[in-house]
Amino acid sequence: MARALLKFIRVSPIKSRLIAREVQGMNAELALASLEFTPNKAAKIIAKVIASAVANSGNEAEDCTITSCRIDNGPVLKRFRPRARGMASGIRKPTAHILVEVEGK
Repeated sequence: MARALLKFIRVSPIKSRLIAREVQGMNAELALASLEFTPNKAAKIIAKVIASAVANSGNEAEDCTITSCRIDNGPVLKRFRPRARGMASGIRKPTAHILVEVEGK
């Protein structure tokens, strides 16, 4: 079993988990092909992590299966936007940690 971990990536973990659930248990080659045409920022990032995990395993993509694709919360960048009458409102910019594990046949 090989794994790849990408930490502190600037993407929402809630939105990324929607993509990660679709990919779990799939063949790595099929997952990469489907993520290529998914119009989502997280899909392109997860595809890179899957490709890295396949390269770490030393096998080809058609021989690997994605056993786990986990998205964990990272630290949240807190920013402020000025508002009317001298006030400010907060903006949360979440980060995520992406862990992909693949297993060769």
